[in-house]
This record gives sequence, C-alpha cells and structure tokens, in this order.
Amino acid sequence: MMTAARGLALIYTDGRPVSRLASGFNSLGQGSILGLPLPIWLFAICAVITYVMLWRPGFGRHVYAIGGNEQAARVSGINISRVQIGIYTFTGLLAGLAGIILAGRIGSGNPQLGTGIELDAITAAVSGGTSFNGGVGTVWGTIVGALILGVIDNGLDLSSTTALT
Repeated sequence: MMTAARGLALIYTDGRPVSRLASGFNSLGQGSILGLPLPIWLFAICAVITYVMLWRPGFGRHVYAIGGNEQAARVSGINISRVQIGIYTFTGLLAGLAGIILAGRIGSGNPQLGTGIELDAITAAVSGGTSFNGGVGTVWGTIVGALILGVIDNGLDLSSTTALT
C-alpha cells in the first residue's frame, strides 16, 4: 500500500512539489501556541490519546494480547479483525496527521517527502522498549526512543557540518 500510495502521489503531482499552500495549512507546521510550536502540542495530544487508548480496559488489553499471541487472543474470544482494523485506522490517521504537519512545516507538499521515515519510526519504537515479537511496549518508551534517535540524528548532522568547515 505504501508503494502504491507513493506511486499515485508521483502521478498526481507529476513528480513536482506542490507549493503555495494556504496559510492556515502552513500554520499547522509553523504556528505556535503559548510560545510552543503547534507540532509539539499536536504530538502531546496524540501521545496522551494513544496512552489512554492502550490503557482502556478492553481495547488496550486486546491490542497487547493480539501482539503477544494472536492465536491465544482468538481462543480467548477477542475479535481479532475488529481490533486490527481499529489499530490500522488509528495508525493511518496519525500517519496522515504527521504528513500534514510535515508539509505545513516546509510549506510545500513533496511526493518524495517522508521516504524512509518508516525505518526511523520502527527504530524509535524498538529502542524505546517495544518488542519485535509483540505484546510489549509503551507510548512513553517510544517517545524516549524517538528523542534518543533525534539527538543522535542531530549530533551526526552537526558533526558532519563541523567536519566540512
């Protein structure tokens, strides 16, 4: 699906960035509230919503149960398809919001924008304590993993800039 969506984006835009976006759209990536950038507020809101969803007695336990052992979750009466559709829908919503914020941040929509960022997301989750085998992980651990990855990325950018001068 990722490859198909990227292909459609390239076809739709003829491979060129879309510029002159509305100022309201750009404010999602460039605006601020109470001195903090709007993307940080949106990130915090999404993190809290995700935390609450995962700690809801029904849905959160079902998510962890399916991640830990799908067959055992099925036998215990969990509607696997319904929970997975909910997870994928919420993940798609967050990915779309991230794309909107990123496009608003740079002030243009580029069909190549975000290529390779999925590996960064996986790295952040795993370095924050999420298991490849499933059933283990927290929102706050993933946030810490993303912060660690951001510090490393920024440090490497700065060290390569320093080496060039």
